[in-house]
Amino acid sequence: MLEDLIKILEDKYKYPVYLQGSMASDASYPDHFFTYWINETSDSSHYDNDDTGVVWDYDVNFYSNDPLTVHNIMLDVKKTLKQHNFIVGGAGYSVMSDETTHTGRGINVLYRQNN
Repeated sequence: MLEDLIKILEDKYKYPVYLQGSMASDASYPDHFFTYWINETSDSSHYDNDDTGVVWDYDVNFYSNDPLTVHNIMLDVKKTLKQHNFIVGGAGYSVMSDETTHTGRGINVLYRQNN
């Protein structure tokens, strides 16, 4: 499922996608980029003592050196991911950046994968 999420973001927005916290401390930030974090996975339901699916729980964050782009792109990401059957609640939240040149915004994303 993770590969699908990354592909959707890279194909539509043409910005790099990184695992949150994986950039080297001496690496310079790209002007715009996404990060993701897998919060957890859980069984979605059970039938005859077997799980019938998995719920993937992700944080998807976007960082940019342009605060307006940060806000606007995440609203579009929400629409895009919903079109691909992801569940996205709310309009997002602010996320901290390690660089003073960048601001960030995140959304929580769920996906139910059937077995």
